[in-house]
Amino acid sequence: MQIPEKVYFKTFGCRTNQFDTQVMMSKLNDYELTQNELESDFIVVNSCTVTNGADSSVRHYIASMKRKNPDAKVILAGCGSHSKGESLFADKKVFGVIGHSEKEDINSILKNEKPFYQIGDLEHIDSTIVEEFIGKSRAFIKIQEGCNFACSYCIIPQVRGKARSHSQETILAQIDTLASNGFGEFILTGTNVGSYGQDHNTSMAKLLKKMSQIRGVRRIRIGSLEPIQIDDEFLELLDEPWMAKQLHIALQHTSDKMLQVMNRRNTHATDIVLFDKIASKGYALGTDFIVGHPGEDEQVWQEAIARVKDLPLTHVHAFSYSKRDNTVSATLKPEIRGNIAKERHKELTGIIKAKNLDFRQKHSSGLEVLLESGKEGVYQGFDQYFNKVTVKSEEDLSSNWVFLNDVEVADAGNKATV
Repeated sequence: MQIPEKVYFKTFGCRTNQFDTQVMMSKLNDYELTQNELESDFIVVNSCTVTNGADSSVRHYIASMKRKNPDAKVILAGCGSHSKGESLFADKKVFGVIGHSEKEDINSILKNEKPFYQIGDLEHIDSTIVEEFIGKSRAFIKIQEGCNFACSYCIIPQVRGKARSHSQETILAQIDTLASNGFGEFILTGTNVGSYGQDHNTSMAKLLKKMSQIRGVRRIRIGSLEPIQIDDEFLELLDEPWMAKQLHIALQHTSDKMLQVMNRRNTHATDIVLFDKIASKGYALGTDFIVGHPGEDEQVWQEAIARVKDLPLTHVHAFSYSKRDNTVSATLKPEIRGNIAKERHKELTGIIKAKNLDFRQKHSSGLEVLLESGKEGVYQGFDQYFNKVTVKSEEDLSSNWVFLNDVEVADAGNKATV
């Protein structure tokens, strides 16, 4: 009997890429999945290309695998296939390149004996129902692909295509299958999640209602929304018990000048009204924020940081601006020096860290935590507010839900013993 060849997956970037990796894993009918990249026959690199730095990380990883496991065939997948795949293939840095539309055919693609470049198109929608999430206690559900926005700093629409929704039937079937397999928390992800349904004459809110009716669904978390995508129909769901009590709403900045430079669709005046309304429902609120984008002078920054202090924020994904070739922002002046961007990043994250601590101190009871796998009696998981909690227990609590009251709140995080 022939021993099946081994495949290792290396995933860079966002939750959408994590889901795409699970799709490919589920299709490996004739191969063995391995967690050891050095013993693998194939290394599938699911790449990110959101910044020049992301491209660089992918290239460095590929080069290191060429040294450490020279016999392995490296296959480039993900967003980097559409931006850098052609050059990496031409330079023989990888054995093969596949685009987003090809990943469901990974099992047959790996059988290619000669180098291949199969980039496909940017109009594809997955139909795969993932039945298991390897190494996860929470399930990621990709509900849409692509983006119709044209933010100055972003290349994603060029490598993911226009916004298009997965069919409601496929999404609900996916959740039904995973719920039957023991998953209780579902995280909705995609390139621009809030655009779901615009091409199918439906909406995010309608999808959420149908998801909540599936037996076994306990908590639904939403990846990232744009402020203009949160309408009255969605706001009516905030009191539902299955909604995670945290929303991530991408502002990117609080200066109206910078929002205009970035070609954003939100303004600070409407953002603060929206955030205050959601916070009044007891929600934690996170956002994305780009620091050091070209044009962010000192006056702009001081205005922006004062507005940050007024917003009811508890979490932030802060990014120091990184130039991305083939975007409008890459051509803009004046550029902000790296040391200044670093200082602003530190100031911003320090303010949000203090806000988060204050929020956790006020929400230290009634926490519902889904724990990940642990070791030596120590487990970690996230509560409904998306704050990490470390739990000590003599019982095996892997992938279990625990209810916690009076947790120990510290600067470094929440702790409890059960």
